[in-house]
Parts: sequence; structure tokens; C-alpha cells
Amino acid sequence: MGKILYLECNSGISGDMMVGALLDLGADRQVLEQGLKSLGVGGYHLHFGRKTVCGLDAFDFDVHLEEDGDTNRENERVQGCGKSGEHAYAHSHEGGGGHEHLHSHEHSGEHEHTHSHGHAHAHRNLYAIYHIIDRLDSNERVKELARRMFRIVAEAEAKAHGLPLEQVHFHEVGAVDSIVDMISVALCMDNLGIEDVVVSALAEGHGFVHCQHGILPVPVPATVNIVSAYGLELRFTDNEGEMVTPTGAAIAAALGTKRQLPASCRLVKVGMGAGNKVFRQANVLRAMILEESGEDREAICVLESNLDDCSGESLGFVMELLLEAGAADVWYTPIFMKKNRPAYMMSVICREGERERLEEIILVHTTTIGIRHYPVDRTVLERENKTVCTSWGNAQVKVCLYKGRSFCYPEYESVRALCRSNHVDFQTVYHEVRRAGNEAQMAIKQ
Repeated sequence: MGKILYLECNSGISGDMMVGALLDLGADRQVLEQGLKSLGVGGYHLHFGRKTVCGLDAFDFDVHLEEDGDTNRENERVQGCGKSGEHAYAHSHEGGGGHEHLHSHEHSGEHEHTHSHGHAHAHRNLYAIYHIIDRLDSNERVKELARRMFRIVAEAEAKAHGLPLEQVHFHEVGAVDSIVDMISVALCMDNLGIEDVVVSALAEGHGFVHCQHGILPVPVPATVNIVSAYGLELRFTDNEGEMVTPTGAAIAAALGTKRQLPASCRLVKVGMGAGNKVFRQANVLRAMILEESGEDREAICVLESNLDDCSGESLGFVMELLLEAGAADVWYTPIFMKKNRPAYMMSVICREGERERLEEIILVHTTTIGIRHYPVDRTVLERENKTVCTSWGNAQVKVCLYKGRSFCYPEYESVRALCRSNHVDFQTVYHEVRRAGNEAQMAIKQ
């Protein structure tokens, strides 16, 4: 049964909170430190500790930067160099995501640091950062995830500043900070062996944040661009300040593989990554490893439309088009509409990714001017198609499995073809095909 990571972002999301949550789930710290060491990047040291947030014990992870003796974090500072030589700086949030990142007296555990010195004053573009990621001593899956996260941030910054992607340069300090966060997330995800991730709505604050060359609204432009481009959900709160950093939004966008949690699952483990700013609620990112139950529940979509002025021939034609286009099922229900008009309600079952295409068929080929749609869950049996041999020839059957039991159902078109070619009645052929299918299944079990 597959495992799913669920990120509950009720206090937003940032890089350090995400790494802390993954380490709290059991990601190997030694693997993380060895991977970061292989990059050959200096100018920072790591803090690993525990912290109490609103009475909750959470993992406290921080990247402390060492430029000019300042150990405070400077998150995601980016500059774009235009043809005029002017520098357009993006945000350099003080305590990005509301996390003050200080060697404070708030840490409840010992301060354990991994030191790495030799900070250089430089600016790196996206491809220079790719070159650093290439030095990582890990597998290609980890590297590709790190590249994807950084590219998401770079594209968002490019759009925010109206620059081509190749002209977006990350300031050394912000680059080191983001490199450590994103590569740490990629290493920890690989170490935990989790591939599917569901991300909740991202809680965000309001107001403004101070950056090096001005004051920006919350959410900041890069975060807005990421949320918009990747279909993330925002939930605004009355908290003052930033709760979702561009790095946090990029992590959510890169990791999310599913929109919804399964209908039923087992909670395996919970991890919490701590932030430092004080909100009314606990400022933690809660990550949960869930295990799907044995039943195969599939999220699908139902489309409905009421039709009182469409001919029977037209409805039959539309049904054929919808089934050919991938609808799982189509049916009509007799109804009475306004002024007691006899009509039909069209119902269509489809996957969410097929909804737009099927709606276009309905709107073009019927007289409806509106379609209702809503998500539903369905439980689906494991199934496979097989060919069985009968005295009249081969036939197709569908074998469905449920809790160790198997059910064999002859395919209509196969039974129909044997009836016509052998001049035998339908019931006789149907039962013979089903018997052959059941015997084949018994032989496999033996």
C-alpha cells in the first residue's frame, strides 16, 4: 500500500520549517549533512534542535549565514541585471515567513552546528546553481527535484521583475540559504522514500514586508506568481506578516502530486517543523505520513445537465461522443422541469482531467446552457481482461478481484459475436463463456 505525505500548512510554509518537519519524521540527519558537504558551498552553519511552540514539541532547523558576522537569515534575495546596468533587487525578508532565525534563548535543546566557512561575495544565475546541484553526492532523482524547486523560484522572480530567466541572478547570501533549504528537502524526501504528496491550502498573512529597496505587500510577488502558476490554494488569515515564503511555495509546488487525500487511510507518523514568529496559533508545519487502506478509492467527477429541448437522436449521438472521448459512463434520467415539461437529466462520470474536454462536447452538441459538476469518490475493484477458449471460439472476459475472491464477467461484444457466428442463443453462450473464465481462474489458484 502506497504512502502519502500530507503537508498541513495552517501556519504557512518555508524552507526551514519543511526541513525540520522531514527530520522530525525520521529523515537521516547524517545523510543530509553529508549531501550538503559534497556541494562545496561555504558561508553558513546548520542548527539542529528542539523547540516548544504553544506547548508542542517541534524540530527546529535553521541555516545560519556567516556574512559579515551576521548570523540572521536573509531569505531569497534576488537581483536582475538589465542592459542599463541597474540592479533591480527583489525581497530580502527579515525572518522570511515570519521566522526570525536567531541563535535565540528560545531553543529548548542543545545547539549542534555543522560549520562551513569561506563565504564569497558573488551573484549566481540559475545555471550556476544547477552546476552546484550537479556536484551533489546523491542520485539523479534528488538532483532533479532540487533543480525543479530552484527553477520555480527563478521563473517567479523573473516574472515579478519583468526579466528574462537568464538575467535573474541570486545574491550569494540568498542563494546559499535557498540552496541549503531546497537540497535538504530533496535529500530528506528521498531518504524517507515518499513519492506522493498532498499539500493543504497555504495559510498566508497580510500587510507588508520590508526589503532592501522598499516595502512589498504580503503575499510577495514571487509567492503570488508561484501560487498562480501551479494552482496552489491560499487561505488568508488575520496574522500580520508573511507566512508563505517563495522557497516554501516552490517546495509545495514541486512536491505536490495529488490534489486530495484518500477517502480512508492509516496515520503512520507525524513530524513538526518549528517557526519562530509568534502567531495566535502554533507556528509549525505539520507533516503526516499516511498509508492508504486496502480499498482502491478513486476520486472522479460527475457532470449533470437538464435537457428539455433536445431530440432523442441528438442525445444518442452525444452519448457516443462522450464515451469515445473517455467518459467512464453516461446515462439519461427522465425528469419533469418547469411548466411540467418532460425532459432528461444527462449524467456523466469522468476523471477531473477529462472534465473540460467532455464539457465542450456537451455544450457544442446539445442545447444546454450550463453544466453542474461535483467531485465524488468511488471504490473500484482490481480488474484484468482475459481471453478464454470455448467450443465456439475465443471470448473476452473481465476478471475482478475482491478480498481473495474473483468474479468473472463475459464481455458483451464477445458473446454477441459468438452468438451470430454460431447461431446459438445468448444465454447459452454467456454461461459457457463465464464457466470457462471461472475454470481458468481456478487453474491459476491451484
